[in-house]
Amino acid sequence: MNEEELTPHFEELKKELEGKITDEQLRKELNTYLNEYRVTIEAAKRGIKRKYGVDPTLSFVTGDSISKKISDLTGTEMNVDILARAVFTEKKTVTVRGESKTIVSGILGDETGTAPFTVWEGVNVDLVKGETYLFKNAYTKKWNEKVQINLGSRGKVEKPEGVKVDVPDKIIAAESAEIKIGDIRDGAGNVTVTGRILSVETRNITVKGETKVVHSGLIADDTGKIQFSAWNDYNLKEKDSICIKNAYIRSWKGIPQLNLGDRCEVSKVADSFGVIDAAASSRKTVADIMSIGGGLDVSISGTVVDLRGGSGLINRCPQCNRSVLNDECTAHGKVTPVFDLRMKLTIDDGTGAISAIVNRQDTERITGVTLAAAEGLAKARGDTEIVAREMAPKIIMKRITVTGNVLSDEYGPMMIVKKVEEAKVDVKGEAERLFKEVEAAL
Repeated sequence: MNEEELTPHFEELKKELEGKITDEQLRKELNTYLNEYRVTIEAAKRGIKRKYGVDPTLSFVTGDSISKKISDLTGTEMNVDILARAVFTEKKTVTVRGESKTIVSGILGDETGTAPFTVWEGVNVDLVKGETYLFKNAYTKKWNEKVQINLGSRGKVEKPEGVKVDVPDKIIAAESAEIKIGDIRDGAGNVTVTGRILSVETRNITVKGETKVVHSGLIADDTGKIQFSAWNDYNLKEKDSICIKNAYIRSWKGIPQLNLGDRCEVSKVADSFGVIDAAASSRKTVADIMSIGGGLDVSISGTVVDLRGGSGLINRCPQCNRSVLNDECTAHGKVTPVFDLRMKLTIDDGTGAISAIVNRQDTERITGVTLAAAEGLAKARGDTEIVAREMAPKIIMKRITVTGNVLSDEYGPMMIVKKVEEAKVDVKGEAERLFKEVEAAL
């Protein structure tokens, strides 16, 4: 359970146990129950209440809930009611402590402003864009100096009959923040982006039995590129330079994506980007990736510190190319697998570490171990794992630059590598620089 989800439970216990336990002790107790005893949050709360003399069968009800307009929210509210319209909503599945759960997020608006929201626990109504809802017992936080509305286990959503909240167009426009494509990350809210369209395509999809047209492609500026999707026909054409106002950000496996909804304004503009190479990559550090979440055509330079399990000679399904175990494909059942080579690396660039999966072509080129040689070695030794052991000394501690798409999940960022290059290291220069640093520190 992350900090956002834990906050309302912490505050509930804090009020019930007032005078019986310090904040530090309460955090330790919660950590012990959740991370050592591995119990549910409700069981943890019951155990802590019982330990400190509070009857866990008595529900905690607070009467200090207040109603606020969105512009009056400070980011510190712990129990607030908000009547607002759903400007945008989406359901998505996230993994928390190894378990999948569905959350609802989007943007709420009233006559005073808009703010992003997240419903962390099961919601009792389906949130529909354009409808008015009452968020009860919500709590708020600040992220990037912007207020975010959250609903935990004590909160609920109601749909009041005959009540409608109007959100003026000018308010939504005012909330849009101008941002460079390279700085876009999940949760950025309403954004204004100026870029050049690198590609665009139109396809038909079926949503709730209805056929809809979606326009998608790539847009770039001088800091990076991003995928976009538009549900309306904005007459987007390749090589056009456009300004998009009031777009919103969603992520797919950690990779931010730009979405053009009903309230977007799109206009053609003159730009000063110069030549934008569609095949070019943007150089990032691991720390950059950790803050953004993922990215397209990213380049990272670092040192290989580990060749992980699953490297070397592997079996793949001949139909879908998935890796298989015991000749069993998750999609096609029992198959006759084919051999392939790959490396699963851990690369450290000094700001952090990232996993990277390298394909056969680059594996052969970097290590000098071909697929044919690997098959022969495995057959001669009667052991496929011997291949990875042969590769390890050829790649570990080598400095390389990898380029590809970076995905993120609960285990951290991972790059699907498109290209690997050995980084040239000036050993003498690096030694002299290190010597000067050590000498200056003495």
